[in-house]
Amino acid sequence: MSASRRSGTTDELGPEEPGQPERDGADLLAALLDGMDAALCAFDADGVVTHWNREAERILGWSAAEAVGRQGFAGWAVRRADAGEVEERLLSAMGAPGRQVHEFALLTKDGGRVLVRTQSAAVRGPDGRPAGVYCAFSEVHTQIDLERSIALSEALLEDAGWGVVLVDVDLRPAVVNAHAARALGAGRSSVLGRPLGDLLAQGVEELESALTHVLAEGAPPTPAEVWVSVRTPEGERRRCWRSGFVRLASPLAEEPVPLGVGWLFQDVTEGRQAEQEAALLRFRANQLHRAARAAAECEDPAEAAVVHLDFALAGFADHALIDRIAGGVTEPGTEAAGPVRLVRVAATPSGAPGPSVPAGTTGMPVRYGEGHPAVQCVERAGSVRASAGVRAVPAERVREWATARQWPADTVHGLCAVLRSRGRTLGVVTFLRGAGRSAFERSDAMYAEDVAVRIATALDLAGAVEPR
Repeated sequence: MSASRRSGTTDELGPEEPGQPERDGADLLAALLDGMDAALCAFDADGVVTHWNREAERILGWSAAEAVGRQGFAGWAVRRADAGEVEERLLSAMGAPGRQVHEFALLTKDGGRVLVRTQSAAVRGPDGRPAGVYCAFSEVHTQIDLERSIALSEALLEDAGWGVVLVDVDLRPAVVNAHAARALGAGRSSVLGRPLGDLLAQGVEELESALTHVLAEGAPPTPAEVWVSVRTPEGERRRCWRSGFVRLASPLAEEPVPLGVGWLFQDVTEGRQAEQEAALLRFRANQLHRAARAAAECEDPAEAAVVHLDFALAGFADHALIDRIAGGVTEPGTEAAGPVRLVRVAATPSGAPGPSVPAGTTGMPVRYGEGHPAVQCVERAGSVRASAGVRAVPAERVREWATARQWPADTVHGLCAVLRSRGRTLGVVTFLRGAGRSAFERSDAMYAEDVAVRIATALDLAGAVEPR
């Protein structure tokens, strides 16, 4: 049985193409109606059911053969007590502009009740006058679920307090919410369609690997933390994003067809940096404690100074040097009689990692030029940091910079801390880092100063400086 009556009903919903047989047009209309996802029925001007599709049959259980031709819903799809009100509200759409939305309790064939939400509108005849009403309806809970899904999507893409990015199968952003655009340092429209490598300076490979995995295998069981560097007009910013991923598939395909990946992330940089700093402080405090225990077992105080230096190097620097002032010490409240001259006391091997080695007793001053960081450190009695600026300087210039300062050729960053004991300046301890490490920061200088205090105490005890 067709979902519509054969005689006259097709013309009421829309005229057929000229020259087409009436049956072909009715069959096409019936096929279209039966293929709809929404339940649909139609009434003529007298309230007689003219169309009834398969989705309406699925919801209420009444077939098209049982529904088409009935006068209204009374007694079969609606309780008789409610039929008058329902019919009046449905047919009122013929005289109202646009669509009307109502909620009714309809009866199923087995006697159950289903709350549906309807959208009804007038059907115009060839003369433009109302010829009937069509009514599309669905179960209220289904409609509410759909509305919730749409509302959730809109809220995520507009008001969410975390980043939401929909990435297509080519791993390019297709939709970006305002929070994500700010995190990426660009506008919402300028991000769309661009490779992630244009937006991120570091961390792109890890992020694209995660997206590819989700497309192929599905979402990971737990969120992942990804460290990235974001390109911004002010420069690169190092950020940590706690990210969750979901694979998006089309609900209309018979088999799941991936549409892309939903990527949700939240910036947790401050928390992770605080955890890293706390862990670093615990490690350095532990190193100072271990160094003090080991130095206490040394009979020679000069050896104890070297022990402090070796323990300080772990995770902190690649090389280290201890230089003492030649010819005496700088007394409190006095100025040096001439240029500052420093004699090497101990140094780590410059070729490969290893324990510090005493420099011997030759007493020859190190050829530090005027303005050398170690000399400045003695003159100021405070820490001095120096860097070659590897991002703007060629590698050859960096090597020349290190060699000119009498440091190993692979040095890029230096930190000098003054050695003071009993109110006197004894010398300098220098920590050096290669290109694989970041520049020394203020927190590093504070740690170096703690180490310098212990080294200076040991050197003073050993008589490593000339007597006053």
